[in-house]
Amino acid sequence: MSLPLVYHPNYSCPFPEDHRFVMSKFVRLHDVVKGKGLITNNLFTSVPASLKALNRVHCLDYLNSLCGNEVDAKAWRRVGLPWSQGLVDRTLTSPNGTLQAARLALKYGMASHLAGGTHHAHHDFGSGFCILNDLAYTAKTLLAQGEVERVLIFDLDVHQGDGTASILENEPNAFTCSIHCEKNFPFRKSQSDLDIGLDIGMKDQAYLDVVESTLTQLLNKFEPDLVLYDAGVDVWQNDALGKLDISWQGIRSRDELVLETCLQRHVPVATVIGGGYDKDHQRLAERHAIVIESAYDLFDKFLD
Repeated sequence: MSLPLVYHPNYSCPFPEDHRFVMSKFVRLHDVVKGKGLITNNLFTSVPASLKALNRVHCLDYLNSLCGNEVDAKAWRRVGLPWSQGLVDRTLTSPNGTLQAARLALKYGMASHLAGGTHHAHHDFGSGFCILNDLAYTAKTLLAQGEVERVLIFDLDVHQGDGTASILENEPNAFTCSIHCEKNFPFRKSQSDLDIGLDIGMKDQAYLDVVESTLTQLLNKFEPDLVLYDAGVDVWQNDALGKLDISWQGIRSRDELVLETCLQRHVPVATVIGGGYDKDHQRLAERHAIVIESAYDLFDKFLD
């Protein structure tokens, strides 16, 4: 089998086309990947998570309020998305997609989720277009069920993974690392196990040097059984919410570097797509496809 991919058609629910968050990017990403011939017998469909399962990382009152459209208006504005039943359905499904990708990575060595990376969601509130935290949910679930002993969350979204850091603050067997643009959202940051705040305008080589040295150090010291890799493409130089100066090729080099480093050490790695913001929705989907293409090629090289 080729690289395992996880997806669900409800990821792109009906949504305002002019919204800053591009809800159509998930189905567009699926179609880009399919168009490149990367989907054969390797596509797995995620299923909705129960509120009981999600309660491992999220407050039950918050979960019930979310499902019933009863979240306080001020708190919901912090999310920044218009509530709909379709949004709830996809929100309950995506965390299990990341969990499924992680389990496939543990089985096959690597897997990719065509969504995920909602790292701004906290225990009892959503923020920054993130409602539930798939990364924290996956880490806590795998640890609680004894499927892994140590998980590294390697977050390269341009924004700090504040919700992930907060939820996993007291979980010693989940190491949270966020490499992000320091002067960017969220402006009140949580404390990850390792935070590296980058200067505005950082370019490719300096960025890649930081990524490589940090990942190598963490793999050596923490020795994770699994890496959850948040491959945010909002580091791109023309991203609407970015502030770094990373080229398209720089993103590809980053993804290849992260994945190959893990595979060379026989550490399973599951990828999620993280953030990306672009008025050109098709171009955004193609940018998100970079990590899938990189993983697909490396899967054939190392694991097939």
